[in-house]
Formats: sequence, C-alpha cells, structure tokens
Amino acid sequence: MNQIPGVPNTVLVAPDSFKGTFTAAQVAEAIGRGLSEGGRPVDLCPVADGGEGTLQALAPPLGAGLVRAAAHDPLGREIEAEFALAGEVAIVETAAASGLGLVAPDERDAAAASTAGTGELIAAALDAGARTVYLGVGGSATNDGGSGAIDALRRYGGLRGARLVVLCDVRTPFEDAARVFGPQKGASPEQVESLTDRLHELAGRLPVDPRGVAMTGAAGGLSGGLWAAFGAELVAGAPFILDTVGFDARLRSARAVVTGEGKLDTQSLAGKVVSEVATRARQAGVPCHAVVGTRDLDAMGARVLDLDQVIEASTLDELVAAGRRLAESI
Repeated sequence: MNQIPGVPNTVLVAPDSFKGTFTAAQVAEAIGRGLSEGGRPVDLCPVADGGEGTLQALAPPLGAGLVRAAAHDPLGREIEAEFALAGEVAIVETAAASGLGLVAPDERDAAAASTAGTGELIAAALDAGARTVYLGVGGSATNDGGSGAIDALRRYGGLRGARLVVLCDVRTPFEDAARVFGPQKGASPEQVESLTDRLHELAGRLPVDPRGVAMTGAAGGLSGGLWAAFGAELVAGAPFILDTVGFDARLRSARAVVTGEGKLDTQSLAGKVVSEVATRARQAGVPCHAVVGTRDLDAMGARVLDLDQVIEASTLDELVAAGRRLAESI
C-alpha cells in the first residue's frame, strides 16, 4: 500500500449506531480494526443524530460524567436511568427512560406508552445544577405528543429558567408522528388513526400549536410538545453532534471517511448521520464510503448521497471484514 505524497493516510470512521444491535462505538471499533489490519491508520469518531448514542457521542467532547436517577419507563415501571452532566450542561437521551428498547416486542403499546420518564430525567438534570439540557429524542416507544414529559415537568415547576435544546433525528411535523412512526412502535392502522386524533386534540390545548412545524414530530411528538409547552429549541441532531465532535477538522485530515447505520433507506436521505457525513465529505472533496446492516436504497438514492461504496455487514466479524475490504480499495 503506497502513501501518496501530500495526501493524508488516515481514514475517519464516523458511523451511527446499528439500532438495537450495536452502539456507534462498537461499529466504529470493528470497522477501524479491519482498516488497521489492512494497514490504514484510523480516527474513530462514533456519532449520532439525536437518537440512540447521542449521550455517548456528546459526553466525551463536553467532558461530561454519567449520573443515575430514578425514573419510569414507557409503561410506568420504576427504573434507574443515566444522563450526563458537565458543570451546568446536561445531556439526556429519551431512549434512556422512554425508549423502545425498554419494552419487550409483545409489550409494545403506542397508546399507553408515556414520556413521563424523560420529563423526570430532565428534572433530575435541573436538580443536579444544569442550566442547559441537550435532549436527544430518537428511539422512543411513545406517541403521546410529549404529554407525559410535559406533566412531569409541570409537577416539577417547569424549566425554572433553564434552556432546553431538543436534538431531533427527523423533520417530521407533529401531526404526522403517528402515521410515520406508530407502526414501528406496535400501532395497528386503527390505532394510528386514533393516535393521530389524540395528537390533534393535544395540539389544540398547548400554548402554541406545533402542527406544521418541522421537527415537532420527533419521538412521537415529544419534541413538538416540549417546544409548544416550554419554548424548547428544536435543532437538527446530526449537524449539531458532528460540529461538537470536531468532525470537519478531522475530515480535512482524512484520506477518506467511512460512515454507516443499521438500515440504509430513503429516511437516510433526510438528515440522518449518513446523509450529513456524505454531504460534508462531498463538500470537502473527501471520498465517502458506507457500511450498513442492510441496504434498502436504490442506485439513484446512493448517487444522491454520492457514496463511493456501500458494504452490507450485520455482525461484528462482518464489520471487521468490511474494514479490511475498504483498506484495500481506499
């Protein structure tokens, strides 16, 4: 393998998690191991888009430590969940207390699932001294429009002057949350209709109407509920996280970048990590490759992302093998 003078040799490895299978750190480490075995130096940069893995991605650059707090899961069971704290800045993941992973497949009930635990974690972060709370909202089991979290925070006394920044993984508006995300949370077509009616009813009772506003439908409307009830700021998660981990500077020092996610599909084109990484790589003139669990995106979609290669890998061994394969071609 020859080093070209003036061209960096390091490969930047910046995947999202493979939801429900591997964390972003596990994916990055496995791909990086394969690249290293193939003779390529690597810069491991696991990232997220506001969904699962947001806490793991943001805690190191912010110097945040983990804190445990009592909360309730989506079905109201008592649990302990983690958030991260660095001085007056906290990072909370919706998935930690209201996540789909906390509910067994045969327990999934989008009508009953509540975001109360997320509100409790935000309150715990405020009690711990946070004045700014970054809330990642992906991976929820809920479709309550944030009503559970709103009630929990109102019982606490609101945000008490603190700033709440919601890191959103989708641009879906509030009224479409059940239609777009309800089925994956166990909702039947009839329940989707009922849940949509419930969201419309809630929207009419909130201080500001979240319907029609981009990003208000994240986590079954949690983002929109917090925006309407407490003036939370809605921010696209992937760009925010990439900026926080210093992605652009690391990209400029790379020969190529490898990104990835569990499923590459049309949703990947709408602000997910793969899309954001690919866009920045194209703008910087750095080749971008993807390793994904499954590919459900046609050639046209891949051309939109401008990916040099897409490799499917669904086990850790396959991820390592994908890294070795990339080392030969990059």
